[in-house]
Amino acid sequence: MSETTPFRRVLVKLSGEALAAPDGYWLHPPTLAALAEDIARTVAAGIQVALVVGGGNVIRGARVSAAGWIDRATGDSLGMIATVMNSLALETALNAAGVTARTMSAVSMPTICETYARQPALHHLDKGQVVVLAGGTGNPFFTTDTAAVLRAAELRCDAVLKATQVDGVYSADPKYDPQAVRYDRLTHDEAIARDLKVMDTAAFALARESRLSLVVGSVHPPSSVTAILTGEAPATRVVP
Repeated sequence: MSETTPFRRVLVKLSGEALAAPDGYWLHPPTLAALAEDIARTVAAGIQVALVVGGGNVIRGARVSAAGWIDRATGDSLGMIATVMNSLALETALNAAGVTARTMSAVSMPTICETYARQPALHHLDKGQVVVLAGGTGNPFFTTDTAAVLRAAELRCDAVLKATQVDGVYSADPKYDPQAVRYDRLTHDEAIARDLKVMDTAAFALARESRLSLVVGSVHPPSSVTAILTGEAPATRVVP
């Protein structure tokens, strides 16, 4: 696939914090609507889309367990439930934007949404539906970054687009280092050698083993998912 050709199928990883309102409320309807319109344009461009959204706008299992009042496995279970809430909200926004979307959860909640299984998910994607993948991996101690890479590998995605607060991978945190350099393209080995924090260790190791390309960019205006995937907005490609 050439650098200028849009991907056929991608998994977009969104942070839960990206959905939060400026006043701290866990959901911001205008942001949800804008994200849904962005994804709708991506689908209209002929790209099949799966989504994984975090739950950090509601709760972070590792953080609450570190506070000592709850064990890590229970904290992570609460986080997985939070991702289901976010996913259902995003599904609703996508449907309102004219895109057929299905929430599929790794944590079985059959009265609320479809339980994740690989073959039905592939079927939905082949039909042009957006699949919103909730519940992380379904297991504690794994982040939604790991869930995103795992699902992308299972669903034969061409790449994982990790939507962040900045427009790519930098040599240092650009918020604190004005001399930080943004990379346009890296290999997995180069990212490891330079100790660049592309994803958490387990997620990046799985991406490397699966030879899965990663695209890191910002979905904050003037950028967008569509612009990143078509090469119109800056981003970093991390390739095998």
